[in-house]
Amino acid sequence: MLPDAVNQVHSIGMSQPVQDHILVIDDEPVVCESLAVYLSDSGFKVNTASSGDEGLALFRNTQPNLVICDLRMPLVDGLDVLKAINSESPETPVIVVSGQGSMNDVVTALRNGAVDYLFKPLIEMEVLEHSVRRALERGHLLKQNRQIREQLERSLALLKEDQEAGRRVQLRMLPPTPHVFNEDCHFSHRIIPSLYLSGDFVDYFRMGPDRIGFYLADVSGHGASSAFVTVFLKTLTNRIQRHYEKRAAVNALSPARLMRDINQELISMAMGKHLAMFCGVLDLAENKLIYCIGAHFPPPILINDGVTSALEGRGLPVGLFSDATFDDIVIPLGQEFSLVVMSDGVLEVLPDGSLESKEAHLLKVVAQKPTDADHLASLLQVDGDMEVPDDIALLVINRNA
Repeated sequence: MLPDAVNQVHSIGMSQPVQDHILVIDDEPVVCESLAVYLSDSGFKVNTASSGDEGLALFRNTQPNLVICDLRMPLVDGLDVLKAINSESPETPVIVVSGQGSMNDVVTALRNGAVDYLFKPLIEMEVLEHSVRRALERGHLLKQNRQIREQLERSLALLKEDQEAGRRVQLRMLPPTPHVFNEDCHFSHRIIPSLYLSGDFVDYFRMGPDRIGFYLADVSGHGASSAFVTVFLKTLTNRIQRHYEKRAAVNALSPARLMRDINQELISMAMGKHLAMFCGVLDLAENKLIYCIGAHFPPPILINDGVTSALEGRGLPVGLFSDATFDDIVIPLGQEFSLVVMSDGVLEVLPDGSLESKEAHLLKVVAQKPTDADHLASLLQVDGDMEVPDDIALLVINRNA
């Protein structure tokens, strides 16, 4: 250890406790002097004042830890002093002493903030010392509580600032909504976070002239740690999109391959996070949907050739098992179709019932052909300002002939 460090540790270990400072206000010189002598001998730093106005001036200049004040004094009496101190520094304890006090005076003093009331003459000074030490302990606790509260408020303000910055970043990562591809394929999304940041994420992007890639991901957990994974997803998506912008690679596009890549990346990062995911590719030239499901629930709902049905497939969570396999499913599409994808947070806001009844309810809602994600949220009676127990993500895709 370096000499400076040794000296610093020694200095800390040998430091003396801060001496408590007491202000005694009493217009009787004998009483004032006797209290000052006794308290000084007990280890306290003591100042004295012979009147209320002098005491208040000294209090404001020295900021003592405790005030002992006589109740009956000319001009500015003890009650006025008590009220002023309690107003300016409510953490500073005040002990009132009086030789002429009645029970009404006791009640009045205590109601105005006095921590104790002692009667003159103070024959047993040990009683005074006990009251002083108890009052000082209370004052120190109040001060510590205030400091802790102020520190928490500063920490919360900083956390809120960080959350707001994170929220702005996350919103900028989301694709535009609504958005139209090839003049007739409409995409829109809506995300309602349970906390300030969301673990649900949506993205869609062009993969060649007639193909559109998209996904909805629901990261395990809530808040900042889950939202961080969405940044990783967007980064990976951008990398893959740049790769497939080369026309020669477009035919090799596979949602299952994308999910396998994400699975391996998440596991290698050891973030302790996994996600449920629905990933798809729309081939507008061949009128088909290629999709892969990784533990996504509720199942996406497709309106195709006038028939409303839930897409098949379950799969394993992404980022949980290193040997997980994912498979592509291909289905033909009509010239007009609607596809709705929702995260499982939507199940928490549906009417009570079994999972089967909630799935049936979702089928009925989607059968009304929501025009976009906002319309779907309205049909589900989900408001963007409402508090929800889990993140909710909605993705609506419509193609009109």
